[in-house]
Amino acid sequence: MNESVTDRKRGCLIGLAVGDALGAAVEFKPPGSFPPVTGYRDGGPHRLDAGQWTDDTSMALALADSIGQAGWDLNDQASRYLSWMQGGAYSVNGICFDVGIATRGALLRFEASQDAYSSGDPSIRASGNGSIMRLAPVPIHYAECFPDRINELATHAEQSSIPTHASPICLSACRYMALVLAGFIYGLERDVVLDPKWEALEQLKSLAPLAPEINEIADGSFRRREPPEIVGSGYVVKSLEASLWAFARSDNFEDAVLDAVNLGDDADTTGAVCGQLAGAYWGESGIPESLRNGLDKPDMLEKALASITG
Repeated sequence: MNESVTDRKRGCLIGLAVGDALGAAVEFKPPGSFPPVTGYRDGGPHRLDAGQWTDDTSMALALADSIGQAGWDLNDQASRYLSWMQGGAYSVNGICFDVGIATRGALLRFEASQDAYSSGDPSIRASGNGSIMRLAPVPIHYAECFPDRINELATHAEQSSIPTHASPICLSACRYMALVLAGFIYGLERDVVLDPKWEALEQLKSLAPLAPEINEIADGSFRRREPPEIVGSGYVVKSLEASLWAFARSDNFEDAVLDAVNLGDDADTTGAVCGQLAGAYWGESGIPESLRNGLDKPDMLEKALASITG
């Protein structure tokens, strides 16, 4: 495999964990109510140590493990999420200390039905960011689908959302974000991939229209807005827009992810989503050594990367 492609694949998942860990200490805090994050710090609502990550990374690790061990199987994915929620599997400290309301409800429905295709809430009101936060393993593993088999990539991305977040907005967000990540992993320039007239985006839309809210982001809403319109919200639309805002305005990985987490509120997830984008673009080699070395449980990340990069 091309070394630069490998670097960007690794960057996508490691970047997710870095952004997650950076944001963990200021999760739920309003913007401006805390000293700006400049590196890992301990504390936060879950009283984590510096460099520890949250549910965003745990669920990404579960998804990676499932893809590597079972191929593409939504019931297996949901089973691994349930093992995390109920037993702390894939957790940085062996305990499930943070699970979203929509995710909890969906996984309890899955436990009862054993049908991941019907467990996620399809209603618009359930359009949280819990499926874009964990998405990285899909474009990493299926990167070879770009650019000639975009439909296959988009289908896997959409399906990965269904067990917990079946809203059409969430499905569209995963389709769009997976395409962007695959374009970066493939080595395309940022201005090409984020261009509303990008040929691959037009192809994606021709296969199935994006939800209007996600289409507005793809059309560049993140370039036209600034805080306080840009918010680190748990709503998938605002979360994706904020992550792209931070990424598009920055010259390097560290600035992008710090801008994302310093929006506050759902800071760990804004950081995780932005970290996927920035890591896929600048690669693992673009992530400062201090941030890579400061992450807790790097062996768990390496195991996941081995599962999905083979």
